[in-house]
Amino acid sequence: MHINTTRKVLAGLAVATALSTTAIALPVQADTLRMAWSQDATGLDPHKQTAFSSLRLLELVYEPLVRLDAELNVVPAIASDWTFSEDAQTLTFTIDPNAKFSTGAQVTSGDVKASFERLLDEATSAAARSNFVSIASIDTPDDSTVVFNLSAADVPILVAMATINAAIMPASEIEAGSIGTTAIGSGPFTLDSWEPNSREVLSANPEWAGGELAIDGIDISVLPDETAILASLRAGQIDFALLNDPLIATLVPNEPNLELNRVGVLAYNVLQLNPSREPMDNLKVRQAMSCAIDRQGIIDAALAGEGKVTGPLTMPAFAQDPSDLFCYEQDLDMARQLMEESGVDGFTAKVIAATGEPPVAASEAQVLQSQLAEIGINLEIEMMELNVYVDTWLSGEFDMAVAQNGGRPDPYPMYNRYFTAEGNLAHVSNFGDETLDSLMKQGQTETDPATRVEIFQAFERHLAEQAPWLWLSTGYSYTAQRNTVSGFESSPTGTLFGLTKVSMD
Repeated sequence: MHINTTRKVLAGLAVATALSTTAIALPVQADTLRMAWSQDATGLDPHKQTAFSSLRLLELVYEPLVRLDAELNVVPAIASDWTFSEDAQTLTFTIDPNAKFSTGAQVTSGDVKASFERLLDEATSAAARSNFVSIASIDTPDDSTVVFNLSAADVPILVAMATINAAIMPASEIEAGSIGTTAIGSGPFTLDSWEPNSREVLSANPEWAGGELAIDGIDISVLPDETAILASLRAGQIDFALLNDPLIATLVPNEPNLELNRVGVLAYNVLQLNPSREPMDNLKVRQAMSCAIDRQGIIDAALAGEGKVTGPLTMPAFAQDPSDLFCYEQDLDMARQLMEESGVDGFTAKVIAATGEPPVAASEAQVLQSQLAEIGINLEIEMMELNVYVDTWLSGEFDMAVAQNGGRPDPYPMYNRYFTAEGNLAHVSNFGDETLDSLMKQGQTETDPATRVEIFQAFERHLAEQAPWLWLSTGYSYTAQRNTVSGFESSPTGTLFGLTKVSMD
């Protein structure tokens, strides 16, 4: 989802990172990739950002200890190798000796320790803090070795570290309090300038340990209308684009000089209910809503058929057939019976949705409005600008929310922040459940892979039956490029890190 950023901060960041007028006026070089997207980043602090638009930018500038490849395997990033102890309570990393920040400074164990201490500090309001609370202490026996001592076995912590929300930053920048106003990372690109909602300019980072890039940089334009993005691709004004709207993406294969990259993602579309508010605090009301929804109908009407019905678990290693979950196939008779048993004779509620992220949010809300009207539920749709939606969502102050949330290859880092008692976003889910909490903790400490699958599939079945949220679908990540661009590698995480492999004809 998203994280709070104010217009004041955005203005300050623009000043802090802006290029001179003369620099901006320089012509784009032939080996600079001209790119466009429709949603801009909302901030530069990788520990705080959860909006997809922010993550896509920051993944090019910062690096975590490890990352996920296109097959969702954990592979080296800042760390060259790592070792778990047999009891899964100690995790030791060796830092790549070639890892350097864009300033040229070596990445050390002290930077890793300072980054995780910042992430764990509640005052930071880090988006993924709950994934790392098992860290009891961090040892740095030398500049290239980091040892995480865990309070209990924590198998999924390695996958949790493979995200930009666990980015490593210079300890000096953390101490100076400049995180979020500068962007000094060890990633493949440096951020030369950022004009919010207008433009970003990135240069290839000569210090990047991953090797020399085939492009000198990326010039990103923010074009809110994806129809305009497609027109710019056709006209050769841009070379590459991130597309969010399936209606636009499906037009690309018909264009003679354009190519579409399409990959199924772990992110999911969901109707989040607020079970702390009446009548959503009534289990039978929530279950009736789940039964009333035609999930495939929403995909067909709002996503141009581009998606699959999903339960809570979207990762291939753990997911089970959604038809085996409680009422994941529309059953209006059951829905009406549950409403009658609930004692609630219809009600009106407000559902919030963000403009542009995802672009199908308004359409999803309208289809949901029509479907739930069949059982006497009147949805009032309130569309919000992204930053307003972010604030409202984070506060948990809504009846319902149409959302698109990120997925993970492991269920624990995907859901513990929402559905455990200690979760740092439990106030967003507004739903406490001892069974979910217990299953989450069992899955965290269990080391046998087959047993972990059983635990989390039980978690999924219980979550679907309790219906605090109504999972709808997974979709696709789309990028489009002119046929002069080659090498981009798509990923189920939606990352644009595959731009490091791009070359231009």
